[in-house]
Amino acid sequence: MGRGKKPLLEKVEIQKIAAEGKSIAYIDEKVLFVPNTLPGDIVDVQVTRKRKNFMEGIVTHTHRFSALRIAPACTHFGICGGCKWQNLPYEKQLEFKQQEINDNLQRIGKIKLQNVYPIIGSARQLYYRNKLEFTFSNKRFLTREEISREADIERTPALGFHVPGLFDKVVDIDHCCLQGSSSNEIRNFIKTYALKKGLSFYDIRAQQGFLRTLIIRTASTGEIMVILAFGHEDTGAREQLLETLVRQFPQITSLMYVINEKLNDNLTDQDMFCFHGRDHIFEEMEGLKFKIGPKSFYQTNSEQAYNLYSKTRELAGLTGQETVYDLYTGTGTIANFIARQARKVIGIEYVPEAIEDAKVNSAINHIDNTIFYAGDMKDVLNASFISKHGQPDIIITDPPRAGMHPDVVQTILQASPERIVYVSCNSATQARDLQMMDSAYEVIAVQPVDMFPHTHHVENIVLLRKREFSQTDSCQP
Repeated sequence: MGRGKKPLLEKVEIQKIAAEGKSIAYIDEKVLFVPNTLPGDIVDVQVTRKRKNFMEGIVTHTHRFSALRIAPACTHFGICGGCKWQNLPYEKQLEFKQQEINDNLQRIGKIKLQNVYPIIGSARQLYYRNKLEFTFSNKRFLTREEISREADIERTPALGFHVPGLFDKVVDIDHCCLQGSSSNEIRNFIKTYALKKGLSFYDIRAQQGFLRTLIIRTASTGEIMVILAFGHEDTGAREQLLETLVRQFPQITSLMYVINEKLNDNLTDQDMFCFHGRDHIFEEMEGLKFKIGPKSFYQTNSEQAYNLYSKTRELAGLTGQETVYDLYTGTGTIANFIARQARKVIGIEYVPEAIEDAKVNSAINHIDNTIFYAGDMKDVLNASFISKHGQPDIIITDPPRAGMHPDVVQTILQASPERIVYVSCNSATQARDLQMMDSAYEVIAVQPVDMFPHTHHVENIVLLRKREFSQTDSCQP
């Protein structure tokens, strides 16, 4: 099939779940990817993209809904783009996630699976996130249903989430089921206040406006951090808003702001200012305290983070005598979590601010057997670094979604630890990296952990052990 006219396919039956939360149907032995569908749906599909071996499309009409479907909890389901599986029973979500991990490890990694443990589900499937990022827009997104009506519709400002694939469209969110009541109350108050005072919401296309983005972090300790990003400085309006926010919500532990005049919303390179309270909040885990700053990374599901780190420590098999390298350590959460069961832990991370937090986290928990370094992993982790700090007995690696750079993989192989614990939020790139290590290491345990209910995302822990080669094997060319 070429790239000509894109057809409308009628009464297509969806067969199974695919990667990234999409579903699959088969048309003339070609794969058709359709988002926002479930196995058993019978739908008409407008093809939006076609290639030689696959097509992509969107649903234009549903003839029959899958028997798997349940009523979603959120009124914004299907519009904001988050929680795409809220219409799917949670046990089925876990089943599909487990199968995706198995498929990726076998298909991409060519891994012979053994000791694959059942996925650890989240006790809370709603209100489980500790961080959400919202965007202000001077015009809210209109749904197809609204546009199809002939009546005039007011394009009021919005404070909510970007529509997937549309950088300039923001869905106005009234109530979000991902974060607790304080988050919803703070967000709605800011929006109501801004409308009452006539403060301008950001025009994403024109790159102008006062109110730009809002981040709310809520810790398991009950502490709250609010970060407001402004498109330009207006000292009077800014201070009046922030002072009103403090009076209305005295429970806010940290109120931060930033003046972001760039063309993008990324705040990692911006100066953050503390208007009220501390410039950080604290998380707690197994008696340990973790400092969370405005730029800090911390797993967004606090309860499942504990399960993830506990299983990582368990699979590492620490006895208290090991030198452990913790790669992509972030704010040193894993490093400090395992430090009391190891002889020495060395953490490496790209973001300098995160490394400073990692050092603070060791200090406030009276941990003195950790060392942290900031820099690009492929540049820091090299032969001289290993010579200086000693050969690792265990390497724990928790890279970003893109996985590890090939140079990092090669250095790990040269370091030759007895065991490697690979934590990943992307089992496809994890499988690719495992294949690169397959000649020297075998996978002996797999433990998925669901950090993100109602989404296709899933964390996976893999334990690798150095292969044992006989003398005969070592002589082979």
